[in-house]
Amino acid sequence: MRGVWHFSFTVADLDRSVAFYRDLLGFTLVHRQDQDNDYTRRLVGYPDAVLRIAQLAVPGQPRGVSTHDLELVEYVVPRGEARDPSRHLPGAAHLALTVEDARAEHARLTAAGVRFVSPPNEITAGINAGGFACYFLDPDEITLELVQPPSR
Repeated sequence: MRGVWHFSFTVADLDRSVAFYRDLLGFTLVHRQDQDNDYTRRLVGYPDAVLRIAQLAVPGQPRGVSTHDLELVEYVVPRGEARDPSRHLPGAAHLALTVEDARAEHARLTAAGVRFVSPPNEITAGINAGGFACYFLDPDEITLELVQPPSR
């Protein structure tokens, strides 16, 4: 392994998700494309696949081997049904985002209608003791986390 290329979420509505990650969370939209080709069909393992893709980056994040950090994928064909998004199920994932002030971000995002699992919780044990963290949900109920690292 040489590095991480990106992290990806499959979403129901690409435009809605781009607006959420770009406009509310501050990601930069790097690239959008429709993928309706043999390569994509072989890659994803669906012989009739048609995808809409958006690639986003966290501003100021050092670029590694890729131009983006997060890829959002909408399967136009085959359409998928929402799955149980429960965090305790095997295969569930989340993306943690660092912030300067978890309480301020919680208040800002709550005012914008974002659903939170909890308010920011003080981290009281482990290497990040003294920081704050909370889970929240994107429009597809994908779990995201705000992390305010402790002062060091």
